[in-house]
Formats: sequence, C-alpha cells, structure tokens
Amino acid sequence: MKRQDRIYEYVIENTQNVSDTELKEQAALTTSLIAENLNIARSNVSKELNELVRKNKLSKISGRPVRYCRPLTEEGQLPQQSSQDPSSYHIEDGISGMDLGKKKLAGTLEEPTRPVTLNKNTNIFDRMIGKSRSMHNQIEQAKAAMLYPPRGLNTLIIGPTGSGKTYFANAMFEFAQTKGLIDRQQQLVTFNCADYAHNPELLMSHLFGYIQGAFTGANDEQDGLIQEADGGMLFLDEVHRLPPEGQEMIFYFMDHGTYNRLGETSKNHHADVRLVCATTEDPESSLLQTFVRRIPITIQLPAFNKRSPEERIDLLRSLITIEANRTNKEITLTEDVVQALLGSVTYGNVGQLKSNIQLVCAKGFLNNIENEGEIMITADDLPSNIKDGLLNLASNRAELGAISKLLEPYMVIKPGSSYATPVSRKDSYELPYNLYEIIGDKAMMLREEGLDQENINNFITTDINLHLKSFYKNESDTRQAESKLAEIVDKGIIDFAKQVQPKIENQLDYHFKENFIYAMSLHISSFIKRIQSGKPMRLMGNDLVAMVKDYPEELAVAKSIKEMLEQRYGMPIPESESYYLAVLLISLRTVPTSDGQVGIVVAAHGSSTASSMTQVVSQLLSDNSIQAFDMPLDMNPQTAYKGIVERVRAANQGEGVLLLVDMGSLSTFGSKITEETQIPVKVIDMVTTAMVLEATRKASFIDSDLNDIYAELREFHGYSRVAIADESNVEERAEDLSKISGKPKAIVAVCSTGEGTAKKIKDLLDQLLVQNLIEDIKVFPISIVNMQDHIQQINTKYTIVAATGVMNPQIGVPFMPLQTLLQGGGEKFVRQLAERSEVSWVLDEQDSKLTRSVCRQYLSQYFVFLNADKFTDILWNYVDYLAETKKVEFSESFRINLIMHIAGAVERMLTNNPMETAPEELAAVQDEVWFKLIQKADDKYLRRIQIEMTPSEEFYVYKLLETWQEKNDTILSEVD
Repeated sequence: MKRQDRIYEYVIENTQNVSDTELKEQAALTTSLIAENLNIARSNVSKELNELVRKNKLSKISGRPVRYCRPLTEEGQLPQQSSQDPSSYHIEDGISGMDLGKKKLAGTLEEPTRPVTLNKNTNIFDRMIGKSRSMHNQIEQAKAAMLYPPRGLNTLIIGPTGSGKTYFANAMFEFAQTKGLIDRQQQLVTFNCADYAHNPELLMSHLFGYIQGAFTGANDEQDGLIQEADGGMLFLDEVHRLPPEGQEMIFYFMDHGTYNRLGETSKNHHADVRLVCATTEDPESSLLQTFVRRIPITIQLPAFNKRSPEERIDLLRSLITIEANRTNKEITLTEDVVQALLGSVTYGNVGQLKSNIQLVCAKGFLNNIENEGEIMITADDLPSNIKDGLLNLASNRAELGAISKLLEPYMVIKPGSSYATPVSRKDSYELPYNLYEIIGDKAMMLREEGLDQENINNFITTDINLHLKSFYKNESDTRQAESKLAEIVDKGIIDFAKQVQPKIENQLDYHFKENFIYAMSLHISSFIKRIQSGKPMRLMGNDLVAMVKDYPEELAVAKSIKEMLEQRYGMPIPESESYYLAVLLISLRTVPTSDGQVGIVVAAHGSSTASSMTQVVSQLLSDNSIQAFDMPLDMNPQTAYKGIVERVRAANQGEGVLLLVDMGSLSTFGSKITEETQIPVKVIDMVTTAMVLEATRKASFIDSDLNDIYAELREFHGYSRVAIADESNVEERAEDLSKISGKPKAIVAVCSTGEGTAKKIKDLLDQLLVQNLIEDIKVFPISIVNMQDHIQQINTKYTIVAATGVMNPQIGVPFMPLQTLLQGGGEKFVRQLAERSEVSWVLDEQDSKLTRSVCRQYLSQYFVFLNADKFTDILWNYVDYLAETKKVEFSESFRINLIMHIAGAVERMLTNNPMETAPEELAAVQDEVWFKLIQKADDKYLRRIQIEMTPSEEFYVYKLLETWQEKNDTILSEVD
C-alpha cells in the first residue's frame, strides 16, 4: 500500500464517525499524531495530507495546529483562512509551506483560489504582536494613558535602540484616534531632540516657536511644534538629548498648559497636547528628576531577543508582509533563511531585523525580477553576515530547538494583508526611497537596451550598492556601518580592501579617511562583477590618461592592486582598470601622514612587569610615550586583549605600533588588533628590558619604519622566536622548541575517523590550553584506523603526555575517556598541566549516569547543525538497536562514544562533507556482521528522516564497533 493511501485510510477510519461540530472543535487529527501512529516522518505526512486536501479527499481545519479529517459537509466546511493572526497568512489554500515552497521552486504553483478576509473592526493594539504576552502590560499602560480624562497622561517609553519606540508611539496615536480622543484630521507631530542637541537655541525655537528678532535670522514670527500639536499628540524622541532648560520649559508646559515662544517674556500661549517621550537611557540618570516626576506612565519595551520565539517569528512575518505589499509579489523563504534572519539580530532589535529584511528582499526582488508574482529567497541569496545568523542561533541550542519546532520548511507571505506593521514616515530604519521602484525602472531601461538578465543583475547590484551607500554613510557606529557594508559587498572584498590599505598608505606616504574601505570595496565589487559577467570593459579616454599621468605614484600602486586582484581571483583584469583605480586613489587622497614615530606597547604577565620595564627605558631615554599593560596571572585573555587594544590606540602616531609581549596568547594578538583598529601592528615575544630599550631607540630615529624596526629586532641578541600562527610552519616551530627544551609535548585525541569527534575534542582542549596560557602542548586528532602508525609519526617530533577520546591507545600515558571530558573533566586535566604537576587520570566511578537528557546536553553543546531535541532519541534508539540485535551490552562510556561518532557522521552528511575511505578497505568489510547491522540501523532510523549515510561513513562506524568487540572479547577471555 502506498504511503498516501495508508495516511488516507487512517484519517478516514478515525474521523468518519465524528460529527462536523466535534471535528471543528478539537477531534480532527494533527500531522504529528498521524506521523507518530504510522511511524512516518512528519514532513512526508504533511506533504501527503495536503495532496489529499487538494484532491478533495480530506478536509483541512485551520488553526494552531492545523488539523485534518474526512470531508466536511458543505455547511460545516471551514474557510481556510479564518484566523485573524498574521501568522496564518503564510499558508496558501490547501497547501503546506513545504509543498508550496517546492512548487515555487519547480514553477508549478497555480494561482490562489480565494482572497484572505480580514476583520477590520479592531484597533491597532488588538493586532499588535505580543498583545497577550510580552506586550500585554505595555499595551494596558498605553490605553490607560490615552483614555485618562480629561486629556490623557504624559508617557515615557523606554527601550533599547530598534525596539519599536517610534512604532509604539504611532500606535498610541492611532488608538486615540480610533477612540475619538483625537480628531481624525490631526497628524502625529514628531520631534527628535538629538537633531539639534548641540544647538539648544535652535532646538527650543523648533519646539516652542519664536518671535521676530529673537535671534539672528528671525525675520518673522513662527509657531513651534507644540502649537502644531494642539489638540493632538507630540512625540519627543531621544528626549534625554533635551537640554536642562528645555526640560524645564516642557515640565512647566505639562503643569500649566501654557508656554512662551523664544524671545517672549510672558507665557501667554496655550495648547492642549498629549505628550509622549522616548529614550534609550536610564531616565533616573539622564533626565531632570523634576521632569521625570511629571510623567506618571513609564512603559518599558522588551529587546527583540527577550521576546518569545513565537513573537519573533510573527514580527519577521509582519515585516516581510510590508515588503510583499510594496512589491505586490508573494515572498517565499526557506526555513534556514528565516533562522538566519532571526539570528542576524545582534545589536539593533526589530530595527536591525527590518533593515536586514529590506536588503534580503531587495536582492531577492532583483534575482526574481522575471517572475511576475513571486520572489523566492534561499540561503544562497543571503550576504555572509546574515548567513552568520545561523551560527548565532545555533550557539543557543534551546532557542534553536524552540524556533525550529514553530517553522515549516517554507514560509510564504502574500501581499495585500492589512495586518502588516504600519510604516512610519519618521522610522529611521525606513529607506528614504522605494528601492523596488529604482530596481524595476533600471531593469526596464537596461532590458530595452538589449542586455540579458545576468548582465542586468550585475549592473543593478552596483546600483543598489550606491543607493545604500548614501543611506548608510550617516551611521555613526563604525562597526555597525561595516556590518551594513558586508550586506551588499562580499566579505572577501572587504577583507582585501583592509589588507591593502596599510600597504598603499605606506607606498604613497599618506593615509586615508574612514571612507577608504567603503569606496575601495564598492569599486572592486563593481568591476569584478562586470568582468565575471563578460561585459566589455570601460574604455580609457584621452583626458583620463592625461590626468593619471600627473600622478605616477598612484598609477604604480593601482597596477600593483590590479596584479594582487588577478592573483586573488584568478582572472585577467584589463589595463584600463589600473587607471580607474588610480583615479579612485587620487580622489580619496587627503593629507600627508603626520611626522609621528612608531608606537611601542609592552604587555607582560605580572602585576608590574611591563610597567617596570617601561619605567627604566623612560628614565634612560627620556621617552614617556611607551605604553605598558600589566596582566595579572588571573586575568583572562579576553580582558587582556581589550586592554592591549586601548594601549595600541593610545600609542599610535600614524606609523604603526610595535607590540612587545612576554608569552602565551599575547603573541597571537597582532593580526586581530590590526583587523579591528586598522593600525599596523607587529608582535615580538620574549620581551626583555634590553629589547624595549633597543626598540625605543630605533623608533626615535627620523623616518623610522615599523617593518624595518621589526626586521632588525628579530635579529636582536636575546630575542627568541615570533609566534607562528600558520599551521604550515608547525614543524619548523617544533624544531625550534626542541632545541630549547627537548621535544615539545602533545596530546592525542582518538576517534574512528580522526575527523569528527577527535577534532571537536581538539577544539575543546585547544580552547582550554589557551585560557590557561599553555602554548607548548599541541593536540593531534587521530583515527583508530592505523592508529599505531599515527602515534609513531607523532612520537618522532613530540612527547605524548596524555590521550583522550573514544578508546585508550595503550601507549603508557594517562588516558581521559570522552565521557569524562564532556562532563567537565577537561578543566581539571588542563589545570594539572598548567601547574606542571604529575598528570594522572583515572575514570571517575562517580560520573553521572548517562541518560537521554545527558546525551541531549552533549549533542547540543558540541554540534552546530544538529537539532539535539530531534536527534537524541533517534541516535539513542539506533545504538539500542545495535546492542539488542547483536545481544551485547555497551558500557556507558562506549555508548556516548558511539552516539557522538554517529552524530558527527550525520552532521557531515547534512553539510555535504562526508568522510572517504579506500575502496579495498570498504570491500573487505561488506560481509561482516557489524557492517550489515549498521546498514539495517541506517535504514530503520536515518533514512526515514532523509539522511543517507555513505558506505565510507558506515565503514568508520564499523571500525569503532570492531575495535570495541576485539577489546571486549579479550577481557572476557581473560576472565574465563
């Protein structure tokens, strides 16, 4: 019997004798119930149910969750879209999100058969997301503030940037109009106090108005915003930027309803105004207490990530509905796109989400411009920084699990819904133009000129970049602006621009403003896309050639940039681009670099080690510019890094900074500091007072150069080695260390492949070693296949001091079982290494019993792409099946080893990065009992959730079980 027939018979059998009324109330069947009873994956059940609905064989009852039953009578049939919740509009009539998304991808979707009907007899608060949860109290406060006689209560809205303060104030205004408290013709008057914070006189004139002659340029009298808001509502945003005298005039107006215009002495003007203020700051410290006391209602808005998963998803749907209405197209997002967008909100709350959605939809609109009525957005359409949202979300497994349970494989948003979040003309996250109109008009023009779609996309992407550049140039936070740039330009191009900037500045002897990264990234992105599209390059006019010849140095640098780009991207770049790059450099040129010298920072462990060195040098050379950073032994590396960055900024005089450190993780900070600060930094370790003295002497020379000083100090007597971050130089570093103190130390991490669990162990131990400032121990992941050969190779250059992993390699060193490591044993083990005590390890008999909840904890902690809630039971039952079928009993330690290995194999399959093995090794195990049993377990537990394990992955599971079997048989024979 086919799967669809089984599902159909089950539904009919369980609903045919139930009345329509009972079915509509709760008696119909959910997808999860059917999947559980028929032992079929939920996604497959959902697909078949919706296929049966389309064939009119079953009825679908909307709600949460959706339910299915026998066909209802015509009178009892429920409309498919009866819910007033905005989230109900993402499912097309009779089609699940997953099936709908697949149809969109295949281009076989039919037009919807009936429109969505909305109930419009509600006020805005009844439609606000979170009205019965996170926003319930806030809404009740807002209603009370508006309804309180005779003219409401003054209100202060508090919330972090982007949390929706402006939207909430607009909602209060609309509510007051709905209730007849404010005339329908009245407009909400909004004023951002930050706009004129540095000019109090101008700020006050805007608020209260002024008379003729009140200040220079006041040629006539003018009413202020308070008079404009008479009979309505005035919204003062960022009210903490209002100067004290302004706050005093406002609270006088609150008390008496009267005010004076700028230049007047008597308060003879009256206005009836409802006052709503907003701030991101603590009102107790940022506002006058006399002002705060006159505001009886304070409303605190929650941050986006403090809202429930349901509310965050609903907010995302609502914001995408705005874009669907603007484009008049259906917008379909895959599940990972939804998760990435939710995870991309790191600093700006709903405002940041809105901005990210606008950019993703703009790119989706461009990529689907030929599709009349729909936009399909997949993970491939996302810029890298929004893709990173997946990792951000995965770092909190509980959040990821909660969100995953609420999502279907596809989310589909229809245009035309009036339940989209209202758009405020004062919203700082609104683009000041319709980006879709710009894209559409430009595409039409280019199409008329005969360009194909690929070339149109390349041209318009550049256009989007330029428009967004004008929008983002006013961002005050540099890191936020760079994040915005990454949304429209490939991160590799931004990294290239950062990489070449100090080189260019060094060659041309001048430095650029902050706009260098932006301008260079956009320029490179534009012409690389033009090259990739095959479009003819721009020609060099005689005027251009003549101009550039007056700047031979810029042209030479431009040619070197061209060569670097050719090498980086593996494509020929025409000579004409050298001239355009030269023009860009000329246009960005500002002033020559200062006559500063190379800065010096000394950082060392101990309460006064670094400051003592610098004090000696300062006395000898009368140089007080050296920066010192003392690092107590209990200070963690993150705190040290922040402190050193501050010292580097202070020491920089425009010629770069030399960072002299003593040991440990400090020696790895150089490139990271340069990336963050754009200050060239060179690091030398094993610092001594003599070295600080020599570095200071060389830096004091006229025209001293950071690279020259660095190169000379490397040869300075007493200098040890430079920290080597490149893995390709590990062997060279090992040889250097061996000359000093014999062979360096190593820990081996054992798993069946050497790739999965072993690498996760390595990452865990590497992190612990860094945190404990141990840099002379290296962790090697190895496979149980040819394990002794791997160990022998390591022993040639390293001394193995400990082992950990899925099995004891029996090499005469302390062994830490994987289960003990995962339960926190790594901390104790590494502390013993840090203290240089005799390392010993035995299995703790008191280890907590391995339960499903403990297993779920391990999976959520050590795997990024697995949903621990979904896979714990599957993998637990998988291992139970192996043990019961073979009639063996696994120890708890081996059980977790096996589960962790299979989880690693599943994750590799999900990321399309499976292990490989030699064909002859694979052929040799085809008839082995364990191997056949593994294949059966895969069929029973993994294929039903669409995971196909490769034979090579099955081979490594077999090797783990074979090794366990051999060890177990040996123990049993010894007992006998």
